[in-house]
Amino acid sequence: MILSLFVSSSDQIFARLSLMDHLKDNGSIHNGDIENEGAIVGHFDRKESSMSFDGSMREPLLVKSRINTTSQIAIVGSKVYPIESLDYEIIENELFKQDWRSRKKVQIFQYIFLKWTLALLIGLLTGLVGFFNNLAVENIAGFKLLHTSNLMLKNKYIEAFLAFAGMNVFLAICAGLLCAFIAPAAAGSGIPEVKAYLNGVDAHSILAPSTLFVKIFGSIFGVAAGFVVGKEGPMVHTGACIANLLGQGGSRKYHLTWKWLRYFKNDRDRRDLITCGAAAGVAAAFRAPVGGVLFALEEAASWWRSALLWRTFFTTAVVAVVLRSFMQFCRGGHCGLFGQGGLIMFDVNSSIPSYDYNDLAAVVVLGVLGGLLGSLYNFLVDKVLRTYAFINERGRGPKILVVICVSLLTSCCAFGLPWLAQCTPCPADLGQQCPTIGRSGNYKNFQCPPGHYNDLASLFFDTNDNAIRHLFSSNNTHEFHLYTLLMFFVAIYFLGIITYGTAVPSGLFIPVILAGASYGRLVGHLLGSISDLDVGLFALLGAASFLGGTMRMTVSLCVILLELTNDLLMLPLLMLVLLVSKTVADGFNPGVYDQIVRMKGLPYLEAHAEPYMRQLAAGDVCAGPLITFCGVEKVENIVHALRMTRHHGFPVIDEPPVKDAPELCGIVMRSHLLVLLKARSFTKERVLSGSQFLRTFHAFDFAKAGSGKGLIVEDLNISKEEMEMYVDLHPITNTSPYTVVETMSLAKAALLFRELGLRHLCVVPKTPGRPPIVGILTRHDFMSEHVLGLYPQLKSHHK
Repeated sequence: MILSLFVSSSDQIFARLSLMDHLKDNGSIHNGDIENEGAIVGHFDRKESSMSFDGSMREPLLVKSRINTTSQIAIVGSKVYPIESLDYEIIENELFKQDWRSRKKVQIFQYIFLKWTLALLIGLLTGLVGFFNNLAVENIAGFKLLHTSNLMLKNKYIEAFLAFAGMNVFLAICAGLLCAFIAPAAAGSGIPEVKAYLNGVDAHSILAPSTLFVKIFGSIFGVAAGFVVGKEGPMVHTGACIANLLGQGGSRKYHLTWKWLRYFKNDRDRRDLITCGAAAGVAAAFRAPVGGVLFALEEAASWWRSALLWRTFFTTAVVAVVLRSFMQFCRGGHCGLFGQGGLIMFDVNSSIPSYDYNDLAAVVVLGVLGGLLGSLYNFLVDKVLRTYAFINERGRGPKILVVICVSLLTSCCAFGLPWLAQCTPCPADLGQQCPTIGRSGNYKNFQCPPGHYNDLASLFFDTNDNAIRHLFSSNNTHEFHLYTLLMFFVAIYFLGIITYGTAVPSGLFIPVILAGASYGRLVGHLLGSISDLDVGLFALLGAASFLGGTMRMTVSLCVILLELTNDLLMLPLLMLVLLVSKTVADGFNPGVYDQIVRMKGLPYLEAHAEPYMRQLAAGDVCAGPLITFCGVEKVENIVHALRMTRHHGFPVIDEPPVKDAPELCGIVMRSHLLVLLKARSFTKERVLSGSQFLRTFHAFDFAKAGSGKGLIVEDLNISKEEMEMYVDLHPITNTSPYTVVETMSLAKAALLFRELGLRHLCVVPKTPGRPPIVGILTRHDFMSEHVLGLYPQLKSHHK
C-alpha cells in the first residue's frame, strides 16, 4: 500500500486516502498522529472567564467542519515517513525580544563572523570531499579498466569479461548494501530532497550524518562500478548534508556547547547554510563556482536575498580554490592513477568564432530534438521509478538483487557492444598514441589488430568524464562512426533510465550529458553540409539541449557548461538551444526533479498559484474545528491537546477579564509548550507570571534542537496535582503572526505563504462580533489534493 502514492495525478487523492486507511488499520495512526498542522479536532469550552476541560470536544469555531485528509507522509528511500514543515518565520515572543534587546555589539559581531566562518568551512569540506570522490573513482575505475585492458591484450577475452563484470558487481553490491542497510535516503540524486527542504519540508534523515556517509562512499562505489550515473547530483546532496551538520548549533552529547554555536539553533540560519552547501556541491562537481551559485538560485532555493547571494558566492569560491590547489598537487604524479579526468575542464574551443543563419537553424533543430528526447526521458524515468518502488517495497534483498541485475546488464553492454563495432585504422597524422595502451586515451585497441582502434570501446572502456571529453573533442572529426554514435546514444539513454531509482546514489547530469553529446555529434555529422560548426561543438550543444529538456534549467546550465568548456564564444548558441529545448519539453511534462518531488509525496509549494485558486478565498479551505488556548491556560488542557494531536501551532486567545472581548494574542509552538511543561513553571492561580518567566528562562532554552532530537509529549512526567495548575503562555507566544483576512484569494495567500517561508498563516474574520480567528493555513491546505477534495467541481480548471 506504500506504493499507492505512485499513481496518476487524477488518482492522487484516492491514493493518499487509501494509504491513510491502510496505516490506520495497522495501528500506525492513532489519535491524530498524522494530521494537518492546522486541522484541529476540537475547541475547548470556556465558561465565562475560566476554562475547563471535561474530556469532550465542544462546539467548533468554524461553521464548516473540514478535516484536511491529505497525507502528512512522504517516501524517503523506499519507506514512508512522517514529514514536517520548517519554521522559517521569526518567532517574535517576549523571550526573543528580550534576547535581542540584551545583545551587545560584540555578540552581533560574533554571530556575523560565525556565519562567514561556517560558509568557509562548508566550502573547504565540500571541496575536500569532491576531490576525495574524484580521487577514489579515478583510481578504482582506473585499476579495473587497466586490469581488463591487460587481459584483452593477452587475448584472454573471457577472463577479461569475468574480471570486468565481477569487479563491477562487487562495487555495486557495496553501494547497494550501504544504501539498503544504513541510509535509504541516500539513494538517488538527492537534489529533489534538498529542493524540498529549502522549500520548507523536512523529511526523515534526508540530511543526517548517516546519509552523508553513504552518499560519499556509495557514490564512489556506484560510479566506479561503471553504472551510467554521475557524482554531480550526489555532490549537491553531500554539500547540503555537510552544511546541515555544521549548522546544528552544537551538541551536548559531544560537549560542543560553545555559546556562539547556539545562534544557529533555528531553521532560518540552517536554510541559508544548506543553500550554500548545495551551491558548493555543484561547484565541487563541475569546477563551476558561478554555475553553483546560479544553480542554487534557479533550481534549489525557494527563498533568496542579496546577502545570501554574496555568502554563497564566497563558499563556491573557496571550493574552486581548494580544487585548484589539489589539482596542482596531483599533476606532480602524487595521486596514483588520478589525472585530470575527474576534475575536468573539457577545453572545447571553437575554431569558427562566427555563425550564420544555417548554423542557427541547426541549433534550433538540436533544441527541438533535445526537448522531445528530454520529455520522453522524464516520462520513462517516471515509469521506471514506479516499477522499482513496487520491488523496493519487498525489502532489502530485492533492492540488492535489482542493483546486481542492472550492474550485470551494464557490464554486458559495455563489454559486448564494442564487438559489434568495426576496427578503424589509426589516422596517419595523429599527434598521440594509437591505439591507446592502458586506461586513458581516445583510441582503444580492444580486440582490434595493431594499428587499429575500436571507436565504441573508446567510449565504453573509460570513465564517464573521459568519454564526454572524447565526444566534445574536435581534433578528429571522423573519430566516431555514425552507427557507433547511434549505438552509444541508445545504450546510454536506456541504461541511464533503468539505473536511476536503484539503491545506489546516482546523479542524472552525467548520463544526460553523455547521451546529449552523442546525439549532438551524430546530428553534427548529418548536418555538416549546411552548417560550419564542427562536430565537437555540436556535441556540446546536444548535451545542453538534452539537459534543458530533462532538467528545465536555463541560466545555471548555460554558465556551468561555459565554465566546463572554457568557450565563451558559444554563449549565444547555448542560450538559444537551452531556451528551445526547455520550451518544447515544457509542453509535455514537468522537469525531472519536479516529477520526483511529486512522486515522493513531498508537499512542495510552487512559485505560482494554480488558476483554480483564484476562485476560492482563504477561508474556504480552512480545516477545522480549532483548538485554542487562553493566555493563562490550565496544564491539563495543554497536555491533553498535545496528546490528542500532532499539530505544531496553537492559537492563543485572551478572553475576559484579561480583555474586554476575545482577542487573538498570537500563536504558540508545540516545541515551546513542551519545554515549558518540562520545566514545570506552573502557578496555582490563573495569574500573569511574565516577569518571573523572563528571569527564569532564556531564548536559547526554546531553540530548536538539531536532527530531530527535541522533546516529545511522552517525555513529560506531570503529576495529578500539577495538572490542576496553570501556566502563563504569553512570554512564549508569537504575538505578531502573519495573518490574512478570510476573503483574500487562495492564490494570493499561497504566494504569500511561500515567499515568506511560513509554517502557519492565520485566517482572521472580516466582520466583527465573531471569534478572533477563523482557522490556520499550513502548506497542506494549499495542496491540490485537499483543495480539489473540498471542491471537486474545480477539477476541470486544474491542469
